[in-house]
Amino acid sequence: MDARFFRTLLVCAVLTISMGARYETPNFMIETKNPQQAKQYGDAAERFRRELAIEWLGEEMPRWGDRCPITVNVGNRLGAGGATTFVFNHGEVFGWRMSIQGSHERILDSVLPHEITHMILASYFRQPLPRWADEGAATSVEHISERTRHREMLLEFLQTQRGIPFKAMFAMKEYPADIMPLYAQGFSLSEYLIQQGGRQKFLAFVKDGLEGERWSDAIRHHYGHQNLGVLQNTWLGWVAQGFPDIRRPSTPERAPATMLASAPRPRPEPNLIYRSAASTPRPAAAPAAPDGSASPWRPVARDSSQSATPVQTAPPAERVQTHLSHPTPPQQASQIILQWYRR
Repeated sequence: MDARFFRTLLVCAVLTISMGARYETPNFMIETKNPQQAKQYGDAAERFRRELAIEWLGEEMPRWGDRCPITVNVGNRLGAGGATTFVFNHGEVFGWRMSIQGSHERILDSVLPHEITHMILASYFRQPLPRWADEGAATSVEHISERTRHREMLLEFLQTQRGIPFKAMFAMKEYPADIMPLYAQGFSLSEYLIQQGGRQKFLAFVKDGLEGERWSDAIRHHYGHQNLGVLQNTWLGWVAQGFPDIRRPSTPERAPATMLASAPRPRPEPNLIYRSAASTPRPAAAPAAPDGSASPWRPVARDSSQSATPVQTAPPAERVQTHLSHPTPPQQASQIILQWYRR
């Protein structure tokens, strides 16, 4: 009798380990192997949903009609990443499903807030966003180590002819084949705009831009930049200065867009000298198009000893929402000259 009892306990234990643990909250259903971690992730997901909604929207969101299943795979050797899927239909968003992986720490400080930000934006806009804004906003809530890595990658991409012209980037509804420049550049531009006016102003700008794809009107109204070409140039100047913090100390998340947007600017020089290490001289911004538009201008990168060649825009890939592992940043400082040529 005792032997059968212990065999039954053993079978139950094996089944529990193989099936994993489940923990339900009002809006999420966590599935993972460790029951204690399942509770941690569920509670953290609810906390992120509440706190991030207040940051982005100014208020908490109502409870979703259906829980979002979250499958969590924890391992110190797993690359941090995730994918969240949902459906837009007639002004409604539903069918949530999330799958995330990584170390316990990185799941909590980066992956989970990143994916929940996607859900908050989907609940607010109820339509697909430009990929740069969706991924840029989600990356902006990650741990500082992840954000720093994206900045390092951005410098590498700008130096190796993988930058994306703003007109092409703002029009992207699907992921390009070369996906990581979109993440790094989208995050950097989102960070730049959020520092000028906060998260809620950023969403108001995206909302206005989505109406008829009137992005130049939206950037002029919310941030004072004349058009996407001017925004591209001033953002490049900010990147070249080493991503300085441009927020006002008294109101770090809601500083008005006067520091970079409305000050008169001298005519820029033709080249932006770019260094991947800390730069002592302040580089000049790249020139705007003669007509002020961004559309006829393509970024090219070259060493000072080489001739410039245009960047090729990668063809679109299938729509997959994911946070990829990061490539290794450049190890040695190099000087790159970024120029803007008319096609």
